[in-house]
Amino acid sequence: MTGDSLSTSSLDGVHRALGAKMVPFGGWDMPISYPTGTLAEHAACRTATALFDVSHLGSLTLRGADAHGLLQGALTNDLDRIAPGRAQYTHLLDADDASVVDDIIIWWMGADDFVVLPNASNNAEVVDALPGCVDVRPGRALLAVQGPTARDVLAAVSPESAAVGRFRVARAEWSGTTIEVAGTGYTGEDGVELSVPADRAGDLWAALTAAGAEPAGLGARDTLRLEAGLPLHGHELGPGITPLDAGLGWVVGWDKPDFRGRGALEAQRTAGLTRRLRGLAIDGRRPPREGQPVLLDGEPVAELTSGNFSPTLGHGIALAFLPVDVQESVEGGAPLVVDQRGTEVPARLVDLPFVGRRS
Repeated sequence: MTGDSLSTSSLDGVHRALGAKMVPFGGWDMPISYPTGTLAEHAACRTATALFDVSHLGSLTLRGADAHGLLQGALTNDLDRIAPGRAQYTHLLDADDASVVDDIIIWWMGADDFVVLPNASNNAEVVDALPGCVDVRPGRALLAVQGPTARDVLAAVSPESAAVGRFRVARAEWSGTTIEVAGTGYTGEDGVELSVPADRAGDLWAALTAAGAEPAGLGARDTLRLEAGLPLHGHELGPGITPLDAGLGWVVGWDKPDFRGRGALEAQRTAGLTRRLRGLAIDGRRPPREGQPVLLDGEPVAELTSGNFSPTLGHGIALAFLPVDVQESVEGGAPLVVDQRGTEVPARLVDLPFVGRRS
């Protein structure tokens, strides 16, 4: 822990030696960028290989004969859609209003052996929802190797890890150490995430950078996930926002008997949506920002939940929950604008993702 009670990754010393700019994030002191800068780090992930420390994410293990049933009853997605050796994206909902308490990745390592990865700031809520889980975050580091050449770079370090397919999971041997590997990430590019014992994290980081991976911070991770149209908890997911609002109905296993928050979510599905998360392309290079008003005929109809300059597209992009009737008006030709601190800038509805995976 640091003096201001922020948690630190086992790679904290590595980041500081590299000259990283450190910022508080989800209760952790994490690198937002390195001296190369966010734009260069973003480009490395889109064109080659970027290496992210995402050790702030939670890591819970859940094992035993009751593990499958506990996850099925607590989370929205249906584990029976997949099988051991695979990963799944899912949600934990508020029992009363079906808003998203957290969005989570499950690694199904073996028959009764699961790893649950919550967001950093929601770790405690997920622990409470999964009795019997064990928090293993203090003893491990989590690295994300992402980009169109990520598997080539990783193959030079751990061929067994590089062979783990998209949304597949496995345990692999690297330099005498067992690591957990998943073909997942949150950048819109191909790649893997590696859970490594904390005392070996520095060695693995050094091996990956020596093989050609470029260190990248949370600033690039955010611009990458926004270009990919991926929601971020606290922005597009959180209190008052359901999976249906966010356009993520596919994470709901309606065919399984029950899950937390099902009643409220079914009621919303029956009543119909009043708003939906949409992508906005915004003219010019000035970055749109969270909280800026979206206007139709001079009247505010929504606020941006996320916004930034897209390094790949060369203009602003943003996400917002737009009322259904507003979307119909805009699709019919009504002009939409974003108020960027007193300057009204034209915006266009676009399909997500803004930038598709090209690797």
